[in-house]
Amino acid sequence: MSLDVVTLKSLTIKGRHGYYQKEREEGNTFEVDLIAEGDFRASVNTSDLELTFDYEQACEIVRFVIEGSPEKLIETLCISIGNKLFETFPNVKKLTVAVRKLNPPIEPAAAHAEIRMIWNR
Repeated sequence: MSLDVVTLKSLTIKGRHGYYQKEREEGNTFEVDLIAEGDFRASVNTSDLELTFDYEQACEIVRFVIEGSPEKLIETLCISIGNKLFETFPNVKKLTVAVRKLNPPIEPAAAHAEIRMIWNR
């Protein structure tokens, strides 16, 4: 059986995360990508958000984590987002979450640092 796919790209949110105290004080911009896979076709006939991936609710979860308590690692942010989404949406069979910190404080300069994690049922 093939899975239907809902994708959200580059959700952009300010947060106070980073390994260094200065990052947690000043904050940074983070981007999050979500790829949710499942059988979402039943939602077509009913327009029932519970039968698909409610990306408005998903965005609220992402915002809650990114705007929440400071974390040192983007890995921690990614797993927090993914675990909460996977718990909230039982109809999602596969979930991919990517978290990017834009302009990380490293030399040489980089556009972003990214972690990507995958959940499967």
